[in-house]
Amino acid sequence: MSGEPARQVVLGRVSGLLGVKGWIKVFSYTHPRENIVGFSRWMLRSDDVRDDVEVEAGELRGRTVVAKLQGFDDQDRARALIGAEIAVPRGDLPPCDPDEYYWADLEGLRVCALAGEELGRIDGLFSTGMHDIMVVEGERQRLIPFVLKRIVRTVDLEGGLVIVDWDPGY
Repeated sequence: MSGEPARQVVLGRVSGLLGVKGWIKVFSYTHPRENIVGFSRWMLRSDDVRDDVEVEAGELRGRTVVAKLQGFDDQDRARALIGAEIAVPRGDLPPCDPDEYYWADLEGLRVCALAGEELGRIDGLFSTGMHDIMVVEGERQRLIPFVLKRIVRTVDLEGGLVIVDWDPGY
């Protein structure tokens, strides 16, 4: 055992309160968004909070994900959680299908063009609805669509490298 803490992956954040019995509203980054309440334990992180909590219940109510956390039985205690990030250990995430990747696994990887020129590292990703976009930070910032086979030719998680069919001048 290495003694290193398990790598945490942020899946959402606490966005508000629901009612007076400690239920919270959750802004989820998962797809579908209610998947976040399928994890039985969350690590909540903010300036004021670092807490490992158990999820008692959770569901999608209309368009809002809500959750009830053990020990948070009133609105006053739950209010302190607003703004906290919700994270889980990376090992708790289910395996991806072939040619699918968790954004958290891509962040920090080196990105090189087909000819070998290094473009930078993936600083983050975002979705446009049509495609996910890699934010690549190098000598300058590049926004490169994450389109497998057409633009993203190789993803080597073990080697820490993504090879793209992308003009380095663009």
